[in-house]
Amino acid sequence: MKRYLPRLLEANIEEKLTAKGAILIEGPKWCGKSTTSKRFAKTVVELQKSNVLKQYQMFVAMGDENMFRGEKPIMFDEWQEIPELWDNVRAYVDDSGERGQFILTGSAKPVEGKRRHSGTGRIAKMLMRTMSLWESGDSTGEVSLSKLFNGAGSIGGKNDHDMNRLAFLICRGGWPGIMFDKDKIALQASSDYMRGLVDEDITDVDGIKRNPARARAILRAYARNISTPARMSTIQNDVAANDAALDPKTLDSYINAFRKLFVIEDVEAWSPSLRSKTAIRTTNIRQFGDPSIATAALGISPNDLINDLNTFGLIFETMAVRDLRVYAEGLNGKVYQYHDADGLESDAIIHLEDGRWGAAEIKLGGDMYIEEAAENLLKLKTKINTEKMGEPAFLMVVTGTQYAYARPDGVYVVPIGCLRD
Repeated sequence: MKRYLPRLLEANIEEKLTAKGAILIEGPKWCGKSTTSKRFAKTVVELQKSNVLKQYQMFVAMGDENMFRGEKPIMFDEWQEIPELWDNVRAYVDDSGERGQFILTGSAKPVEGKRRHSGTGRIAKMLMRTMSLWESGDSTGEVSLSKLFNGAGSIGGKNDHDMNRLAFLICRGGWPGIMFDKDKIALQASSDYMRGLVDEDITDVDGIKRNPARARAILRAYARNISTPARMSTIQNDVAANDAALDPKTLDSYINAFRKLFVIEDVEAWSPSLRSKTAIRTTNIRQFGDPSIATAALGISPNDLINDLNTFGLIFETMAVRDLRVYAEGLNGKVYQYHDADGLESDAIIHLEDGRWGAAEIKLGGDMYIEEAAENLLKLKTKINTEKMGEPAFLMVVTGTQYAYARPDGVYVVPIGCLRD
């Protein structure tokens, strides 16, 4: 049995189980939802097993109380296999009034059909992502995002990863099941994930038959536009070179399916209160949930990244955004991006529920690029109406370089291999 690596989401799971009747944990396949949830469940119902699925479909159809037989909390793994289960769980929670009754896990959004109750107030929803570098043991954790929000002052730390190792971490991805495998075996995981995604999952998610070759071509086009605000028409034109029959509606169908599978997760635009009337661009930045999906879609290896630093930098941003999302969500925050009509941008705005915010630029390395990123962050600070938004808790450049330090202008330079929640 493989060792278990603790997840940052565990604290949220424990908290929500004491506050709500049920919790829903969603996220991509292989991200560790089931393994982590089983640590909290007393009864596990694995609906991905055909015999169990048939039995519980009958229970739900008949309203049989056996569907809730077992010691609580009961975990329904891949609950979306029986979408009607949602309203039954909600009703049970309403009737019992007790907390911590159920854990629902799902690697896809349920097929749209009969309208379901939102579950607001009864079922707490949370998203599990692939592992951050801190969770996988690939970050020293010497720089804490939480401490940055609380006024860290000076910082220090050393990232032990050179460019070759960072390229490997990108291509390996954050899939927990392969963290203790040898490097050569671990690198195969993303290709296996891609194969299952385009051959099976893209159709299973909603029952619509889709072409695996087309699905792969669309993911490849998406990967070529990773970390950019590319419009769907750009992605369609990219695919159309080999698939002239692809129309916008078909493209939307595939993209929506990938979103339901938590494969695609774009970064939304941040809309702060500004000092001037500068227009904010609202186009999302194209991103995958894990950087290894991009490298698998493009069919590239760590060596290929080393030989193409432009692509390396764009997919490095995907890894950094994933990590920042994992760390921010543990602080009840969300990651956005900023891009205005004057061309000023910030790769990541970390905004907490209590109103505090910090801004980050993501650069693989190079003193010139770090200097430019710091200047952009300082310009952004002058544009924000801080009387309404408050001063930024921090300005940070996330890098692939070695050392963590605070610049004289107050901007932090933080290697991704030093960062944690």
